Amino acid sequence: MNKKIIDHFKKNDPVLYSVIKNVGVHGPKTSADHFLELCEIIINQQLSDKAAATIFARFKRLFPQEKIKPRALLKLEAEKIRSCGTSKAKVSFLKDLAKKIVTEELRLDQLDKLSDELIMKELTQVKGIGPWSVEMFLMFTLGREDVFSHGDLGLKNAIKKLYKFKKDPSKKQIEKIVEKWKPYRTYACRILWKSLEIK
Repeated sequence: MNKKIIDHFKKNDPVLYSVIKNVGVHGPKTSADHFLELCEIIINQQLSDKAAATIFARFKRLFPQEKIKPRALLKLEAEKIRSCGTSKAKVSFLKDLAKKIVTEELRLDQLDKLSDELIMKELTQVKGIGPWSVEMFLMFTLGREDVFSHGDLGLKNAIKKLYKFKKDPSKKQIEKIVEKWKPYRTYACRILWKSLEIK
């Protein structure tokens, strides 16, 4: 565990700090395969972890050696992708992502050089990729340490539970809490998600 980060939460947010001994502190993750990660994020939208994992595993099996590549995705018939259990809308999102990469309208290899704001601007040009999807990409593909997602229901529920809100907290109320976690908001998100598993 990173002592500097734990000390930061201890000093700035006793509520979050009190959860750490039960769930630990886990940082952002990185992945070199940006295309695969974005496909998985699109498939995962609005699904439970279990359902998403099942559908994504089927989706992977559509590709030779399970290597998900943009050109190969464009050649797949929509019905074949639908047969994995994914929606018609998500098929069009996946195809739009692949097309923008093949035409080099979107350069995934350049993204890690950009600021979070510019990455948001680039990726939200793809159909079906909104702020939540970009925030997950920043946290779990590019390994950015200071990201929070206002659109994530799990984070909202964890804040409501931990900070004892009677009803759903407003964006302003959440922002006031989140502000204290900078520059380690990604770590805080992972603590919050883990806190939901505590009975």
